[in-house]
Amino acid sequence: MQEDLSQSKVVTNERTMKVMKETRTEPKASNHMNQQKPTVEEVFGMMRKMMGSVPSAIEQAAKVDEGLLYEHLRSRGYAMPPEGALDEETRTLIYLASALAASSQACIQAMANKAKMQNIPSVKVLETVRIVRFALATKVIGEAEPVFMALGTT
Repeated sequence: MQEDLSQSKVVTNERTMKVMKETRTEPKASNHMNQQKPTVEEVFGMMRKMMGSVPSAIEQAAKVDEGLLYEHLRSRGYAMPPEGALDEETRTLIYLASALAASSQACIQAMANKAKMQNIPSVKVLETVRIVRFALATKVIGEAEPVFMALGTT
């Protein structure tokens, strides 16, 4: 797996991708010392390119603890590696669906912006919203099973 990750294609800023690969592959200390991580502004530039803007919470987090930003970048690389099985459009729609289900306003806004930047057709975005709505409605029915059982035994 580490061999495959080290051969991944550079999609964005080379320094950013080095950091993303480095944080996924647990490099030896000597390799880590030679790798220079991108600056906060370079990371923000990448985010603006991908999503149109930097979420306010990310900007605020970086002001008080840059480590949070770099951990977020590492986590993104782990969840969505450049050589992953899913294409970017599918990833964006899954992320949007997850954000909607979790009621994460910042992530919903970020993924709505990203979908627009990627020119994802509105019919796909709306279908994603409908699927989430259906899943949450189904969850309510499932959660109500004890209520239905209690009503059926009275």
